[in-house]
Amino acid sequence: MTAALGGRYELRGVLGRGGMAEVHDGWDTRLSRPVAVKLLYPALAADEVTRRRFENEARAAAALNHPNIVAIHDSGEDHGTPYIVMERLPGPTLAEEIAAGPLSADRVRWVLSDLLGALTAAHDAGILHRDIKPGNVLITRSGAAKLADFGIAKTDGAAHTRVGMVFGTANYLSPQRITGKPAAPSDDLYALGVLGYEALTRRLPFERDNPVATMRAVLEEPLTPIGVLRPDVDPALIHVLERAMSRDPAYRFASAAEMRAALQPAPVPQVRPTPPATLMLPPSPPPRRSRVQMTLLTAGLLAGIVLAAILLISDPPPQHAPVTPVTTSVEPTVPAATSVPTFTPTVPEDEWDQGPGIGNGHGNGKGHGKKGHPHD
Repeated sequence: MTAALGGRYELRGVLGRGGMAEVHDGWDTRLSRPVAVKLLYPALAADEVTRRRFENEARAAAALNHPNIVAIHDSGEDHGTPYIVMERLPGPTLAEEIAAGPLSADRVRWVLSDLLGALTAAHDAGILHRDIKPGNVLITRSGAAKLADFGIAKTDGAAHTRVGMVFGTANYLSPQRITGKPAAPSDDLYALGVLGYEALTRRLPFERDNPVATMRAVLEEPLTPIGVLRPDVDPALIHVLERAMSRDPAYRFASAAEMRAALQPAPVPQVRPTPPATLMLPPSPPPRRSRVQMTLLTAGLLAGIVLAAILLISDPPPQHAPVTPVTTSVEPTVPAATSVPTFTPTVPEDEWDQGPGIGNGHGNGKGHGKKGHPHD
């Protein structure tokens, strides 16, 4: 292998090693920029299935353009060894961040939100990651998370998994992946739930001494609730993670977008300001007259009464001569009394009682409907 891979990329120190490849710190001599170069182990380069998986990673990641997915710059082969050239991120992996101590709930929300955005783009393009774990999450200088290593990603219509072989890391495999069910988006969401559990507690939910025992625990053993290990974490975040890790995929989120929406804290309701209370006072009484006004009014009334009395005394009413009634000798003739017949009206007996207690069928009295069937 030449010093400049593909005649373009200088290889420096090793950044990390995985199950089928190692990642080198590199330098793009053509564009003068740092890069990360992933090289398939020479011993695996001759294996057709492994080689296809490696090539598939380059195609799958290159097809995705998302700020939370590590960008693929180039791919090729040098002296029979396939390689992939990716953007070089100066920050640590999420695994290194977790190793320094449990993450806060807010930090876990941030990381998961970034990764779920990446998965939404991948799933919408028909690509499943199938190997989500903290070592495949790179952190930028600003703290954002980027999903890397689509090495065992599977595209719609692609199938190069050997019969009886399960790819992925045992601790992050869903029960369906372990039992050989077809891969589905819910498997990636399960792995992301495990990642969040680990980030909060610094422990894996079902880790055992070996992969077989771990997979058996994933299938059979109960989960230690996050709240027992981290009682300070808010229940809403715990619910999202434990729902994502449900053994039955029907109880998981329907999509990465739905899980991402559930991560967001509930909006705080805006309380409308209460208008100031208005003090209702009783109406003011009419203004009282002043004492001087009352004195003058009383004096005026008394003066009027005295004046009226003087006038009555000084001017008595005139004396009129007695009037002699005029009598006539003609007596009025009164006609003889005649008998007038008496008429008594006849009223039907059932119309006499018109007092209260009988209504018109729509009030509180008796109605005129059929007996026993009041109007509705």
